[in-house]
Order: sequence, then structure tokens, then C-alpha cells
Amino acid sequence: MNSINLPIKPMTSSNHLYQAIESAEIALKRQKLKQAKLLPLALLLFFAVVFVISAIYKSRYPALAYITAFAEAAMVGALADWFAVVALFRRPLGLPIPHTAIVPRNKLRIADSMGSFIQSNFLSPERIVGKIREFNPALKIAAWLTQNARPFSNLLIRALSYSLNSLHDGRLLAFLKSTLITELQRIDISQFSGHVLESLTQNGRHHHVLSEVLHELQKILGRAETQEAMAHVAAEEISFLKYMVLDKVAGKYLAEKMLGAVQKELKAMQDNPDHHLRLQFDRYIADFVNKLKYDAEFKQRGEKLKNELLAHPAVGEYIETLWSQLLRWLHSDLHRVDSTIRANIMLLAADMGKKLNENTEMQEWINTQCERAIPPIIEEYRETIGVFISDQVKTWDEQYMVERIELNIGTDLQFIRVSGTLVGGLVGLMIYVVAGWLG
Repeated sequence: MNSINLPIKPMTSSNHLYQAIESAEIALKRQKLKQAKLLPLALLLFFAVVFVISAIYKSRYPALAYITAFAEAAMVGALADWFAVVALFRRPLGLPIPHTAIVPRNKLRIADSMGSFIQSNFLSPERIVGKIREFNPALKIAAWLTQNARPFSNLLIRALSYSLNSLHDGRLLAFLKSTLITELQRIDISQFSGHVLESLTQNGRHHHVLSEVLHELQKILGRAETQEAMAHVAAEEISFLKYMVLDKVAGKYLAEKMLGAVQKELKAMQDNPDHHLRLQFDRYIADFVNKLKYDAEFKQRGEKLKNELLAHPAVGEYIETLWSQLLRWLHSDLHRVDSTIRANIMLLAADMGKKLNENTEMQEWINTQCERAIPPIIEEYRETIGVFISDQVKTWDEQYMVERIELNIGTDLQFIRVSGTLVGGLVGLMIYVVAGWLG
């Protein structure tokens, strides 16, 4: 496994708070461990006193021999367990006894074992999926959104406000403007337009629009004001009949005939999908799309128009103005008490939480996606996590490592010493009794 290096974060107020909490916790553990060590030591001293007294008076009181045997074995058990517990962390009495100071001598092996153990047992996909299913992310998200719509919106507003303040920078605006113009210059406007128009007209989609346009034209041509306007135009064209006072009558007649013919043709186009004008329109569209996509002249003209447009100073000014107006509006709205953005975020969060809480199918979908997405990520990085834990333990000072382990399990080990003292005494008493029965 390869080691990984992580950047060291600068000390912040949250780091200081965490260190203060950790220091208080360690001090409390030290105090508990110190108190726990007093009990086995007191038992050892107690049975030592009992042994001395009972050994002195057992010739006068033979029954004290049982107490002497119990006390003697209890001291042996206490000293043996003391040796075993101390040997885990350091050399007893500083003597170079083999197989002592087990933890500091095996720091590297322990580090690798810890990393592998956590990697294999805590980061397995099966355990992760089980925990995700037990946690029910969708329900937790729904509850959080419902209960924290206002804090969520305030947090998002603060983030947006900070982002807006950082966006008021000429360097960013210049970068955005140059990037946008460069990307637009790369677009083949003619071919792009051809593809868009082809997509819009695919499967006769444009005929729905055409039918609506024809219907609106019929309505416009059927209006009285349209007919009057056409009659006036026709009368102006045949002004020589004005001397016989027939210009208006003839203009009205011509307008009615012309509009009637046009309306009749429009209705025929609207009712008949195979009307020759519709088919002609289709052929024109297809031909135009083909020219946009493949005609070199069309492409050259499109590129020329695009480049002239993008090179015009007004385009850059428009982008700057649009960007500035957007930032001003957002900044103004975010700092208002009745902010529209904040209100919409709150409504959206609360509504999403409520709907998600009621929609079991959506909950199941979210949970399923989490169960599918997270295990592969864990599987990909579990070895890296194991290596990170191993490397972190390896960097610990031996004394630091010993102290941390002892503070966390030392109290329980002291109770093992107590148990060893009492069990040793009982075993010693049983051996003494059996030896007496055997003569």
C-alpha cells in the first residue's frame, strides 16, 4: 500500500476549541486511570499485611494457615497481573526483560494492523450498505428540510452574499467576457443553426406552428379593420375611378375578393396536410437546412456575420452591463428583509421536505441511489483510508501512542488486576486445601 500525504490546515478558532475539548477529555481520563490504579495497589498492600499477620500467628491459631495461603496466592496473582499489564506498555521497573513494552516495540505492526482491521471490518461495502439502509437518508433529509427551512435559507443566503462580494472584480469580468466570446467564436453558427432547425422541423413539428400561424392570419384577415385598410389601398391604386365616384366601391369589392381568396387558400392549407403549399414549404425548409449544414457559401457568410458581431464593442459592453445589473439586483435582494430569494428558498426547502416525507417512492429512490453510489466510492478509497490511518499511527511518538492506548483501556486493565488478585487468592486456597487432603 502506498502512503498518502495530506495538507496541514492552518490553526483556526475551531481547532483551538477542539484542542481544548480534547485536552479536558484526556485530563479526565488520566484522573480516572490514576484512581483505578489505587484499588489493585490497595488490595496488594492489604493482602501483604494479612499474610504477615497470619504467618506470625498461624502457629498459635492453625486455622490462619488458610488465610495465609489465600493472601500469599493473592499477592502472587496481583504481582503477576501487574507485571502483565505493565509489560504491555513499558518495561517493568525499567528492566530489559524480553517480550515486554509490547505496544511501543510493535508500533509499526500495530499501525498496519489497525489500518487493515478498519479497512476490512468497518469499510466493507456490505456494512456500509447496511448502515445506509438503517440510517434512511431520504427520511433524514426530509425531516431536516422541514425543520430547518429558515436556517438553511439563511446559510445559503450568507454563502450567496459572500460569493457575490467576490464576483465584483474586474479581473473576473474580463475573464468571463473573453472566455464567452472565445467560446462563441468556436461555434460553427451555420451548422449549429442547421442542426437546431432540423431538430425543430423533425417529424413535422413545424406544421403545428404553421397551422397556428395560418389560423391567426385567417382571424386577422377576417377583421373589419383589415378589410377597410385593404379597400383603402385598392381604392388608391385605382384612383382614376375617383372621377366617376366608383373608387371606394371598386376598392371594397377588390379587397373582399382578394381577402376571400387568400382566406380560402389559408383554410385549405390548414385543413389539408398534403396541400401543395405545405409541401413546397417543407421542401424550402429542407433545402435551407441542407444549405446551412453543408453549403460553404452559407457557412462563410455566417462566420463573417458572427465575427463582425462579436468584434463589435457593443457586445462586450452589453456583457459587462448585463453582468453588473445581475450582481446589483442579487446583492440588493439578498440584503433586504423581505428578500425574494430567501423567501423562495424557504418555501422550496419546506415544500421539498414535506413532499419527500409523504412520497415513499421518492424516499426509496433516494435511498437506493445512496446504496448504489456510496459503496463504490468506499471501495475505491477504502485502501487509501486504511493507509492513512496506518501512516497516522506510525507518525505518533511511542510515548504518545502508549499513553493514548493506556488512557482508553487502562481502567479496564486495572480491574483485571483486581480480578487476578482475588482469583489468585482463591486458586491458592484451593491448592492448599487439596494438598492438605492429600496429606
